[in-house]
Amino acid sequence: MIWIPITIAAAALQVARNAAQRSVMGGAGPWGATLVRFLFGLPFAIVFAGIAFLVTQDPQAHLTMRFWLGAFAGAGLQMAATAALLVAMQRSSFALGTAMQQSGLPFALVWGALLFGDRITAMQWGGGLVATAGLAALSWPRGAVTLKRGAVLAGLGSGAMFALSANCFRQASLTFDPAHLAYSAFVTVMVVQAIQSAVLTSILMVRNPDAVVAVLAAWRKSLGAGFCGAAASGLWFTAMALSPVGPVRAVGVVEMPMAALAGRRLFAERLTLFQVLAGAVTAVGVVMAALG
Repeated sequence: MIWIPITIAAAALQVARNAAQRSVMGGAGPWGATLVRFLFGLPFAIVFAGIAFLVTQDPQAHLTMRFWLGAFAGAGLQMAATAALLVAMQRSSFALGTAMQQSGLPFALVWGALLFGDRITAMQWGGGLVATAGLAALSWPRGAVTLKRGAVLAGLGSGAMFALSANCFRQASLTFDPAHLAYSAFVTVMVVQAIQSAVLTSILMVRNPDAVVAVLAAWRKSLGAGFCGAAASGLWFTAMALSPVGPVRAVGVVEMPMAALAGRRLFAERLTLFQVLAGAVTAVGVVMAALG
């Protein structure tokens, strides 16, 4: 059950990373802010992997085709999921895109069970569905909603790809060194972030070099986001190596109340009564997934 506190710690670090990314996005745009997560996280990911190597007794390295396939497929799917999410938000609204992205939680359960042989209990299935319903209600937009063509497909597609990428990362971590899962997870993070940094930097240098300049100019804020992002990813990967992705994603929903508290402290945001009730429903789903 140690994966539960590891997941909670990962969620807390992810909230800190998102807050730092939000402060960078004004000048760099959404793709520039996304690059921050990978480019400035990579040096820390290398350091964390090095520390894990030094403290691990008899570390092994199984650089098999399965490892590389999981790392490259997960990296590509995660970037494609981010692009699909941005499209969904552009063709509907930020809130509706976020709500549709919550489909990633049940998709994580489905992919794990169908494609990777994960054993999911009935309570974990129920917890995942309850948490998804609570999250969707929490992020569903208020008032009239305008949907442009392809918005729903892009939103659900982002959730499906985020979930599949997480399962690919789990397989890569389990392959690299099955006997030392924390070490394996941090090495996998390092490899994945190197792939994503190289690909996204190359694309932005061609299509939007100003975003890269803005990211580099905000290097002080970006370093904080990079540190929190690399640490969060290492803990996420460790938790997913210890448990199927679906339950980890469900427990990771504790990020929502953390984000609400951070929004209130940092950005003077307020929650409505409806959002509080939706958060309580989500919490029930988290407990069911954790105890299942």
